[in-house]
Amino acid sequence: MAASIPSTMRASQWTSIPNSIEKSLKLNNNAPLPKSAKSLGKDDTLVKVHYAALNPVDYKLPEAPIVGRVAISKPASPCMDFAGVVVKTSRSDLKPGQAVFGKTEPPLFGAMAEYLVAGRQGTIALPDGVKPEDAACVGVAGLTAYQCIVPNVKPGDKIFINGGSGGTGSFGIQFAKALGCEVTTTCSGPNVELCKSLGADEVIDYRTQNVHETLKRSGKQFDHIVDFVGSPELYWQAHDFSKKGAKVVNVGATMSLDFFRRLLPIFILPGFLGGGKMKYEFLTCRAKEDDFKQIAKWMAEGKVKPVIGEMFSLEEVPKAFEKLKTGRVRGKLVVKVSNQ
Repeated sequence: MAASIPSTMRASQWTSIPNSIEKSLKLNNNAPLPKSAKSLGKDDTLVKVHYAALNPVDYKLPEAPIVGRVAISKPASPCMDFAGVVVKTSRSDLKPGQAVFGKTEPPLFGAMAEYLVAGRQGTIALPDGVKPEDAACVGVAGLTAYQCIVPNVKPGDKIFINGGSGGTGSFGIQFAKALGCEVTTTCSGPNVELCKSLGADEVIDYRTQNVHETLKRSGKQFDHIVDFVGSPELYWQAHDFSKKGAKVVNVGATMSLDFFRRLLPIFILPGFLGGGKMKYEFLTCRAKEDDFKQIAKWMAEGKVKPVIGEMFSLEEVPKAFEKLKTGRVRGKLVVKVSNQ
């Protein structure tokens, strides 16, 4: 099998980012394969990538001055989420030609290239009946939604999801419903019906309704709150519509000094002096094989289906990043990297 591995591949790459990633990416038709492709480490798998999906972290880390210049080896291909087929593996439970999906771990990206190497926790067999383009959406967004919701709720709980129409939010609604929870979420008017179609019991249009006042008037007391938007104000308002012991999990924040300044009192002041009145967690997802397998099971059962907002070609990766940065994406943006 090793003899069939090519020496070069097509890849969307960057070597430096003076301004933005979308202005720095170039298509390289003769990029070398990953360094470990010919000699895999323990439990590693060389995958031919058919589809890849974008997430905000895919530009936030490379564009960060220190991370982008020091931690990421160049030339680099962005993105972590992938679906494809096994070319070569050191694992006993996978075989060449088998369909897989998953994610790499930063600072290793590489999904916008025809070949990548991924570890055990981030390489999962694709279940029968699940389309690879759908599975490519799971990685960062699916794991993030799973890890901030599933360990924190039980059937019958009321969950408030701030931002239900994006990639992570659309997964979050479906996961919560698969667990038997009642879901209230927010989105803009054009996406209300989408959120309802995913299972949301109540949808608040943040453009026409004051979210805080609407939730207070509803009288609902939530067991768990997830913020996929990254609004510091939500934490300070959440005690008005949450049960005692409820937690706010934030996964959509912009890493800025102003953001941390507005949340600092949570950690340094008692509640009666203006500090936090609720538990708070900032979550960064990690690849976990068992989490991936549960999401795959739900997908195979038809309980979860990723929302693909738009499909791009490998040549159009810069355009896909431009779209992602608008912040007005329904579901996930997916790139067809290579032919099956």
